[in-house]
Amino acid sequence: MLKNLINLFFPKVCSGCQALLLGNENVICTDCRHEIPLTMFHLNPENESFKKFYGRIPVAFVSAMLFYHKKGIVQSLIHSLKYKGKQEIGTILGAWYAEDLAEIEIFKSIDFIIPVPLHKKRLKERGYNQVDAFGMALSRKLDIPFNDKILMKSVYSKTQSKKNFQERTSMKERDFDVVFDQSDQGKHFLLIDDVLTTGTTLENCTRALLKIPNAKISIVAIAMSHA
Repeated sequence: MLKNLINLFFPKVCSGCQALLLGNENVICTDCRHEIPLTMFHLNPENESFKKFYGRIPVAFVSAMLFYHKKGIVQSLIHSLKYKGKQEIGTILGAWYAEDLAEIEIFKSIDFIIPVPLHKKRLKERGYNQVDAFGMALSRKLDIPFNDKILMKSVYSKTQSKKNFQERTSMKERDFDVVFDQSDQGKHFLLIDDVLTTGTTLENCTRALLKIPNAKISIVAIAMSHA
């Protein structure tokens, strides 16, 4: 009875299209699940996301789950995840993508899942890191430990969405620090982020992680910006 009353006054809507969710739907409606633009990058080692890092930084594997288009379903999902506290979006997408990634051989060698970090001031403002739920879902499904203590954001800056192209590409490696010990040497880290755009943030995070002797880095983003 109470649940029905809550649903009456606070109806659940799809985070992709804002349509009312049916009783058997959760967070994302069936129509949006069918229309959501999957990249299928994980099936091609030299996919479009991997090529973003050619000649820039050594990475073992790169993939993004979804294509990000302005005013599309994915933009709505990422916005709700990042700014409206709907971390369940990250959980659902992480569990969904883990089913595909589990079939990729390289994932059997990954030791830790590392989220792109927020500066402690930004984390306090937002209350959560928007990629944590995605990473934790991958962690549970793939049985790979989630570790948000190795990589840290050392410089506070305005959010990526408020930066122009020049500002996005001017981020420095010094913006990120690593804290590690001897047990972290020679590990394979999966670095995760919400949206891959220029690749600068992920490149600088990778450079920081490569300060760990014999480290190997792979990258997965929820989405990649696409024309």
